[in-house]
Amino acid sequence: MYRLLTGVSILAISGAFGVTAAAQDAATPTANRLDEVIVTATKRTTGLQDTAVTVAAIGGEALDQLGVKNFTDYLVQLPGVTAGGAGPGQSTIYIRGLASTTPNLTTAGVAGLAPNVAFYLDEQPLAQPGRNLDVYAADLERVEVLSGPQGTLFGASSQAGTVRLITNRPSFSGFDANFKASASFTKGGEMSNSVEAMINVPVSDKFALRGVVYSDNQGGYIDNVAGTRNASESARFRSAGTVRDNGTVVSSLREGFQAGADLSGVTFINADNSALVEDDINDTVYSGFRLSGIYEFNSDWNLLVTHAQQQLDSDGVFFADPELDDYDIQRFSDDSIEDSFHNTSWTLEGRLGALEALYTGAYTERTTDQNVDYSDYLFVGQYLPYYICDGSVTYPGGAPSGTCQAPNLFVNSQTETKVQTHELRFNTPSSNRLRATFGGFYSDLELTELNDFTYPGSVNAIGFNGVSGFAPNYPLTDTSVTGAIGSASPGYFSEAGPFPEGVIFRNDILRTDKQMGLFGETTFDLSDQFALTVGARYYDVEVDLEGSANSSFFNLGQSEDQQRAGTNISAQFAANNTVGAPDKAATDGFIFKGTATWTPTSDYLLYATYSEGFRPGLLNRPGGAAGPNGFTVPFALDTDDVQNYELGWKTEFFDNSLRFNGSAFYVDISRLQTTIFDPSISNLFFSDNAANAEIKGIEGDFTWAPYAVDGLTIAGAFSLLDTEVTEVLTPTNDVVEGSDLAFAPSFQGNLRARYEWTLDNQVAGSDLVAHVMPQIIFSDKAFSDIISINTAQTDGYVTLGSTLGVTADNWSAELFVTNLTNEYVELSNNFVFDRERVNPMRPRTVGVRIGYNY
Repeated sequence: MYRLLTGVSILAISGAFGVTAAAQDAATPTANRLDEVIVTATKRTTGLQDTAVTVAAIGGEALDQLGVKNFTDYLVQLPGVTAGGAGPGQSTIYIRGLASTTPNLTTAGVAGLAPNVAFYLDEQPLAQPGRNLDVYAADLERVEVLSGPQGTLFGASSQAGTVRLITNRPSFSGFDANFKASASFTKGGEMSNSVEAMINVPVSDKFALRGVVYSDNQGGYIDNVAGTRNASESARFRSAGTVRDNGTVVSSLREGFQAGADLSGVTFINADNSALVEDDINDTVYSGFRLSGIYEFNSDWNLLVTHAQQQLDSDGVFFADPELDDYDIQRFSDDSIEDSFHNTSWTLEGRLGALEALYTGAYTERTTDQNVDYSDYLFVGQYLPYYICDGSVTYPGGAPSGTCQAPNLFVNSQTETKVQTHELRFNTPSSNRLRATFGGFYSDLELTELNDFTYPGSVNAIGFNGVSGFAPNYPLTDTSVTGAIGSASPGYFSEAGPFPEGVIFRNDILRTDKQMGLFGETTFDLSDQFALTVGARYYDVEVDLEGSANSSFFNLGQSEDQQRAGTNISAQFAANNTVGAPDKAATDGFIFKGTATWTPTSDYLLYATYSEGFRPGLLNRPGGAAGPNGFTVPFALDTDDVQNYELGWKTEFFDNSLRFNGSAFYVDISRLQTTIFDPSISNLFFSDNAANAEIKGIEGDFTWAPYAVDGLTIAGAFSLLDTEVTEVLTPTNDVVEGSDLAFAPSFQGNLRARYEWTLDNQVAGSDLVAHVMPQIIFSDKAFSDIISINTAQTDGYVTLGSTLGVTADNWSAELFVTNLTNEYVELSNNFVFDRERVNPMRPRTVGVRIGYNY
């Protein structure tokens, strides 16, 4: 079926496949006209068809129809938008294929690249290094996706685009309440269920409240199956010329330190996961609430305050091993994540003379406690046997002998994030021939992270002097000792005393990201048909690291007194104590935008846009390391910049019964940031502005409510991408000129049709409206990284779903099925630890949803 569909002409595809635009809240059974769609993509309220920005949106009604609940649900519905990561609370958004590397959560917080897609909840940006907030889609008015650089209005992290969740505001129109519930069954997995309740109360003619509460228990479908592994599989013993699972060949630089050694005299103890074998390990619970209040001081001024809290608890992992049966994995330690946040935001808006004025601020605190099985590191970690094997095994020269302990490694990661944002902006009247939006923005993010890398076998390894185990490490406090990041300190989580038993590495670091911006966009109507928009943003961004990164590399066989003496603290992990190293990764400058618009009739809008975007740099832990050809690992990365050239159209045909919007674009990327492992340069992963690249693409969406069939609405969209690394800037063979960018399928799309008809219901005394809505989602293959040794390919897929239900005046009931043909769909993958791990779509799921409106 996949090959058949790929043979369909592009013309046929553009009229058949795709994601829904906000217009999908459209036609009713009695009037085949498409409703106007309202968006705020330009930070002022405009109609979708009058907005010269590539914006797709899913309205609240369509979100309910599609059963969208969380991060993955709405991204699947949007061609051109993809995600990388490892499950709930651990994903990163990509738009138009502007991606380079697989997210790595064990370093993502403090050493991770900044996101290049801005993530907004109403007026507040929530994008964070390494992992976005996984906000549950409860009581949303719509989801907006702005493709292409939006930096002039939305700032640094909108280099590739912006995703916005718009919530429903309190209403003065009257008391309102609703209740929604669902239950579903997944093939080969556990049952899922959810409840959501909303209430809106106009307390007075000046004050209204709206609240929503939800709980969603999502059953697991990944099985942890029995398996064993031992240290003989370490990269330390791997020979050059070995072909890895992704087809790359092990180079001489990556040949193991003891490749070809006779290991017959070594006793390898297996890590055995039999005690952890369990079906359906990846169950997840979202629970939380949101309460909003709006007070109208007068006809000009109002204040909206919102407080939200959410708790996300998830066990297991959301990826599988393609070498095993579908949905199977072998894990040797428990995986879990507890991710909670509370967020308070406020928006004051009103008028100052002719100006619309808005001040908005927010404060967010997020706490994450995660346990990650780290055993897969065995396959790339050449130093690993040193920590869990006797010295007689790893000592260079001679025939290895002794014992290697089981490689059941794990990482405990604790993070605390505090973010405050403030924005003040003004709009001139929309009716003016010359109109402008301008203002200022400030944000301050503090991310504290404690990562304990625990190797249980290290306590039993025998040192060169016969002493058993590693002496414990202590928090780094001596500023004269190498290894501190920034100003040395005992860390931000650590207390005095030794690290827990088996902890070989500890990262205890504070990262701060501060951003200030001044922005403006001005539109001038040259005539009734032509308009010109120009925009600019001044930015000033600083990224800083403080804390310590300690290892026990020299502590094998040392006594505790020797370790306390400070002679064996930490290998050189950080560069910031090096003479000449910068204190911060700081950057400032300007980005620009220009758009020319032609509106020949009220049904057609054509536009041409030039826009720029950037992503801030960051500090490098192994900065200063020397590489080949005079290359030195930079202490701080530079920004990576994009220049976007775009032609777009917004069109309506046949008396507003067919809407077709789209754009063609070319993106020039300079100094693309990525994370690299090249032992000819550094024994650690490091980040660099590794390459230049380009993206060419076409995307579009349509909605059609044909006059010939009353009650029928057809919606679809598509994304076509051609991505390429055009120049390699870092002297490494890991980035290859001409290769594709990551998470960039050459084609994505979907199509759905919703048919509604009236049922005469004599018992209820009112008519019922029945509906059926089949849907198809399609994606081509993609790659997980531009780093050749870390990349793996996901297969293309086609998946089907459908709903069937009835709606009355105040209640609804619906049967639904997703992944109808039970395809093993690979949504994303990674190959970071030399073994492919695939994130599959949930298997076929059948369920029922009910709703009641008061």
